[in-house]
Amino acid sequence: MKNQAEPVDDETLSTLETARRLGLAVRSVQLMVDRGQLNAWKTPGGHRRIARRSVEQWEAQRASPAASPKARAAARADHAAVVPPHAAGEGKPQRVLLIEDSVHFQRLVSLLVQDGFPHVELQVASDGITGLTMYGQLQPDVLIIDILLPGIDGPTLIATLRSQPQFAQTRLIVITSLDEAEREPYGYALADVPLVHKPRLALELPGLLAAALAGSGRKQAHRPKVHQ
Repeated sequence: MKNQAEPVDDETLSTLETARRLGLAVRSVQLMVDRGQLNAWKTPGGHRRIARRSVEQWEAQRASPAASPKARAAARADHAAVVPPHAAGEGKPQRVLLIEDSVHFQRLVSLLVQDGFPHVELQVASDGITGLTMYGQLQPDVLIIDILLPGIDGPTLIATLRSQPQFAQTRLIVITSLDEAEREPYGYALADVPLVHKPRLALELPGLLAAALAGSGRKQAHRPKVHQ
């Protein structure tokens, strides 16, 4: 991400606005910024602001017949990476939304899902506000959520979602680095919710996720791998 003076608001888009405009997931837009495909700045509050001109240039490059085959292929790959398989008529996969601000644990959960649940579509949000928005867009079968999050903390987000009728179709798993005593203030939202202490994530999450997918509103289309 370039360290430049932040432009005026009408010259920029938020990450969410850019994702909607390009038909991509928020995480994919973040990756495009990290790869230098989109020019972006950070506000004093740490939020990305993406140059509108660079978004327009990327759209033009993707659509232009004159673009090189390599450039068009790269654009298609960015889009295909986040377009659900059922958009191409391949049937509806089960969806998992992970709301977690740690890149390390984002990668760990992604690896666990890829290894044990290869037919599951995983989407990632790095803060509570983005996660709430993505939940409404995706209606995931399973929501995996951290307790301590920027924007809106996990328990507050859970309480908010429970007020929505469609949340009854979603299975919930909480992950946290907090010990039992540190979790006590959040007990109002965590009662009867499967919870994984992060040091045991690799051991316990696959089994809980398999059970959650099996009990979700959408029929499970696969069996997780079992490691001896």
